[in-house]
Amino acid sequence: MQYIQEIKQILAQARQRSYQAINTAMVEAYWRIGEKIVLEEQNGKDRADYGKAIIKTISKELSDEFGRGFSERNIRNFRQFYLTFPDTEIWQTLSAKLSWSHFQLIMSVTNKDAQNII
Repeated sequence: MQYIQEIKQILAQARQRSYQAINTAMVEAYWRIGEKIVLEEQNGKDRADYGKAIIKTISKELSDEFGRGFSERNIRNFRQFYLTFPDTEIWQTLSAKLSWSHFQLIMSVTNKDAQNII
């Protein structure tokens, strides 16, 4: 019954590749959301002139349409993700190896030199 074990391995590998593809797509989506917030709504500044209102509005609109996962905290994390990794080549290269949770941990490091080690 070696072939059954091989079939299981094929399926396990396919699932792993699927999870990685989904992670990469979602990391890209989060980065692009952060980019939109910073570049279009904030005119390139670290924070919008009109404070937290834009984050609250985006959170409500996305939550209403897409469900869970778009809290104000998460929207702030998307913005911070773009601010931390404004160069697309860096996060795209890393997203093949890191999950969104890893990026969140890196963003929580306040020492910019330590962040750049990756």
